[in-house]
Amino acid sequence: MVVFKRLDGRKSEEMRPITAKVGIIPNADGSAMFSFGKTIAIAAVYGPRLLHPQHMQDPQSAVLRVNYDLLSFSVSDRKKPGPSRRSQEISKVTSWALTPALDLKEFPNTVVDVQIYILQADASTRVAGINAASMALAHAGIPMKNLVCAVAIGKLDKELVVDVDKNEEDFKEGEAATDFPIAKLANSNSYTLLQMDGNIQPNVVSKAIALADKACEKIYEVQKKALKEVVESQ
Repeated sequence: MVVFKRLDGRKSEEMRPITAKVGIIPNADGSAMFSFGKTIAIAAVYGPRLLHPQHMQDPQSAVLRVNYDLLSFSVSDRKKPGPSRRSQEISKVTSWALTPALDLKEFPNTVVDVQIYILQADASTRVAGINAASMALAHAGIPMKNLVCAVAIGKLDKELVVDVDKNEEDFKEGEAATDFPIAKLANSNSYTLLQMDGNIQPNVVSKAIALADKACEKIYEVQKKALKEVVESQ
């Protein structure tokens, strides 16, 4: 039996080394760092705090406001500072992925701001940002049903792989590479993000989701451990 080997030597179901830390920004209400290999995301949470201008307030719930951005030095080709169409799209997608985990009805007329910055980018940045933001929200004490775990599933030619890196994202042999970011509520079958760049045959989607489920179990353990460590240190 031939074992599929990826460009960096990983097996198809193998993620890059994962690291996570909570409480990295002292003046934030909650903060966290999460990394897949060379991809490093940090998240800071501010709020709940009164939302201005007043006409944007929701009298029944807090508003979740997410800002995602790649820092200029995070990529090899220096990025122009400031928001881009891509960062605005990922900000919105991240908000959608996190909202089902949150109970914001206790904080009417307020806003919870989540700032996500990618310090170093080697693909899978949106899912790393979601993982960091989920931990930061928990650290801030925002009521949550559970943490949100996220990973990117890819397809190299005809092989599904877990945790896509930049070389794999740019893979051009055979069929074009596919990037399939998936987020879910931990320990559940509730998926909060299913987004695809590329193509996967319908009969393969269930296999991709099953791979994400296994990866998210490992991610959840790392997230829990980081949160437990910060609680025990207080």
